[in-house]
Amino acid sequence: EESESVSDTAPAEENAALKQTQFGPVNGIEKDGALVWYGIPYGKEPSGDLRWSAPQNPDPWTEAYDASQPAETAMQLGGDGIIGTEDCLNLDVYSTEGAENLPVMVFLHGGNNQTGNPREIPGEEMVVKNDMVFVSVNYRLGLLGFNCLPALQTAEDSTGNYALLDIAKALDWVKDNIGQFGGDPDNITISGFSAGGRDVMAMLISPLFEGKFQKAIAFSGGMTIADENLSAAKIAEAIAPLAVEDKKAEDEEAAAKWLLSTEDEVREYLYGLSPERLCALMGNAGIRMSVFPHLYGDDVVLPADGFDTKHYNQVPVLMLTGTTEFSMFAYGDPYYSGQDTAALSQEELEQAKNFAISYGSQMYGYFNAEASAQRMAPHYTAPIYLCSINYGAPDSAYPIPVYGAFHGIFVPMLSTENNYAAMIPDTFDQPAYMSMADAFNQYLKNFLYTGDPNGDNLTTWEAWTPESHLSMVFDGADEQAVIECKSVATTYEDIMDNMDADTTLDPKIKEGVISQVMNGRWFSDALDQRYKTKNLWQQP
Repeated sequence: EESESVSDTAPAEENAALKQTQFGPVNGIEKDGALVWYGIPYGKEPSGDLRWSAPQNPDPWTEAYDASQPAETAMQLGGDGIIGTEDCLNLDVYSTEGAENLPVMVFLHGGNNQTGNPREIPGEEMVVKNDMVFVSVNYRLGLLGFNCLPALQTAEDSTGNYALLDIAKALDWVKDNIGQFGGDPDNITISGFSAGGRDVMAMLISPLFEGKFQKAIAFSGGMTIADENLSAAKIAEAIAPLAVEDKKAEDEEAAAKWLLSTEDEVREYLYGLSPERLCALMGNAGIRMSVFPHLYGDDVVLPADGFDTKHYNQVPVLMLTGTTEFSMFAYGDPYYSGQDTAALSQEELEQAKNFAISYGSQMYGYFNAEASAQRMAPHYTAPIYLCSINYGAPDSAYPIPVYGAFHGIFVPMLSTENNYAAMIPDTFDQPAYMSMADAFNQYLKNFLYTGDPNGDNLTTWEAWTPESHLSMVFDGADEQAVIECKSVATTYEDIMDNMDADTTLDPKIKEGVISQVMNGRWFSDALDQRYKTKNLWQQP
């Protein structure tokens, strides 16, 4: 009775977009039938003395915080130089008027943990269509979000995985505050795309995240973890030119050695560097952990044995991949415009690109879903659901030239406002894609509510098992969705046997593509072993 009388007189009833949080009131906007709050702070600006430390609570405020405009991105290297701000510990909330106790989907954007924007997938359409609350998180990126240099790791429980500490802090904020926005604090699904999806997979093995979410979705994620010592050496190598420029050492070799020491002077130097200089380093990582190492197995946030651990946070998990995941990375690879391929005809060049796209995508798709499921299986009791989007692939009824079922093919199913609509026009508004999107959203809604995607009038989506290898494959034909639960199982060995048997390329060109384009990627461990490619972790 008492709580009803309080809410009857609360000013929030007059303004549906005015909500109270633990740190102060926030005022959002109404947009496309949804209520949206941009950039709500969940942590204090991690700059100055707070750089490379666990996130702190923001200072409380009393006047309504204006959450009507998108916040700046976290500081990062953009196409035209450094953009964004260190003051990035904030999140966007999407809900609907009158929402109450709805499932909550928390989303982590992609961008190799170096770039990206929480509005990668705007949530207005999803919350209206799927009766849910959507939260998209801004977190520290690049060397501000991941840095395991020894001088910064001086306490017993130190970790260089600062971005994961941010995400844990954001999940605590969601648990404590999302009820005000109509969300159920006991029904939180953590999700992410690309780097965000890999972060989600890492959270499944992190003791820090135990109990912080009830379900997980990895969109093109997969299992990646970095060795702390190799990572520190790579980071020292990247910062060394700055140290030489700043007269801290005679040459880069000496600078790297100094940066790997635990001297107070190193720590002071690192804290004295401008964030802009740090953000400019280690660009063009090209889905190679060796170029920008992150997600360190430090035995603090992530176990040193990584995904070989027996201790998983057991929640229902859904893993999704496109079937042409490597297209964007392979097609624009600098190898194809370098000296090694200068003598190739246009036809030979296309064949070389298609070789990498075809076999690299098979490996990347396997890596994103089935390979993770197989590794988890002995120690994972919660259901695992796999999903493969084939719409756009060369063998689909609706092939998308060049890109195929690319890395991100699912995004327009969740929001018609996205990065791909302009890039590939007249594609995602077609009846077959929209029919597929409609079905996918029904499965997603069911999964968010119950941890099981199945529901009335939907093709049965069976959980993956080591015996069945079942994935739900989404495609289209005859202006309709084509949705089928079937095995798409493969192995790295099978894929490489087919590569060896492929005669479309001159053997020398094939060797170049394997050793220069397909090597060292997230999915390339087996390939690097078989073809003895160069170890990119070592000094050149």
